Amino acid sequence: MASTSQPASSMKPELKSSPSGIPQAPFIEDVEQHLGGADADVTPTLQKFQETMQKYKIMEASTFQRSKSLQEKIPDIEKTLKMVEHLRDLREADQSLTTHFELHDTLYTQATVSPLTHVNLWLGANVMLSYPLDEARDLLQDKLATAKKSQEAAKKDLDFLRDQITVMEVNTARVHNWDVKRRRERRLKEGAEE
Repeated sequence: MASTSQPASSMKPELKSSPSGIPQAPFIEDVEQHLGGADADVTPTLQKFQETMQKYKIMEASTFQRSKSLQEKIPDIEKTLKMVEHLRDLREADQSLTTHFELHDTLYTQATVSPLTHVNLWLGANVMLSYPLDEARDLLQDKLATAKKSQEAAKKDLDFLRDQITVMEVNTARVHNWDVKRRRERRLKEGAEE
């Protein structure tokens, strides 16, 4: 049976992707070989590089927005978790909570709240649920851990995307420079023949 495998030198290196599934940009080692020969047209390759770079930039903008959203969300979750833990401590010490309520823009009143067993949490999309304090704390701790993990993943993705954009910019420059050099050599060769 005949072997159909390619020699190792002609096989393309396997491209990796980020943990989020973002494909790695290939680095073009040999421009002439990548283009398919010395007489190849560089325009389709440069257009493909520009399209790929635009895709990376769109992914970068989306990932940056996600990261920014998480940066705003994490302090809110931490503040809410801190308040739930404070309410739990007051309940365990059987102490009441003295607070100020806003009645109007500049009008506040003082109120004393007896120890609480439940707290209402906004879950988003105009949804509020009542949770026992212990469950609320557990839920908030899980949300905080998930948000921090997502934030770290977004930072890694941003770094990865910036690297891929740089690789594509380098590839574009290398192909363009190769084309300029090729045209210059052709002009010199044509000038020498005359």
